[in-house]
Amino acid sequence: MYENFAELFAIIKATEKLEKAYIRDLISPSEYESECQKLIVHFKTLSATLRDTVPNIERFADTYKMDCAAAVYRLVTSGVPATVEHRATVAASTSNSASIVAECVQNFITSMDSLKLNMVAVDQVYPLLSDLSASLNKLSILPPDFEGKTKMREWLLRLLKMGAADELTEQQSRQLHFDLESSYNSFMAALPKAGN
Repeated sequence: MYENFAELFAIIKATEKLEKAYIRDLISPSEYESECQKLIVHFKTLSATLRDTVPNIERFADTYKMDCAAAVYRLVTSGVPATVEHRATVAASTSNSASIVAECVQNFITSMDSLKLNMVAVDQVYPLLSDLSASLNKLSILPPDFEGKTKMREWLLRLLKMGAADELTEQQSRQLHFDLESSYNSFMAALPKAGN
């Protein structure tokens, strides 16, 4: 049990350091987002394990005098990196926008295929949607209120409220697949046509 407490303590402290590094512009948005996603996934998995012994993360942080308000906000309240939360986009130059489009298509297809293969546990679905959301946010040609960005953020927030081992119901799985299909079609329609 104490080993799990130590791991939880370390995740919270690491997240606090990461948040401060990002705020001070000591880490690039893409590096920040990647590392933050990892910490969030680890946190979700561990907090699901400790649900009975640590029902309140804020109280845990207060008890151990952690002084990690940014980390508690990121891990407990927001559940997504600041770059996703604030729809911060890394300006994509013309030279790499094609690779970002390819990354988006790959993430859409992987996410839809995983649902078809009945991979519906939160810890299986969350990383895929997180990758998809991150790749959509990198693409500067998409508006901030693009349907795919909005729906993926809603799903990420919904999954964050569930435990890592929880599974989507058949209805939730079908709705997510529908939202992915719809977002993919909107994404393809939003891409500039050849010759334009």
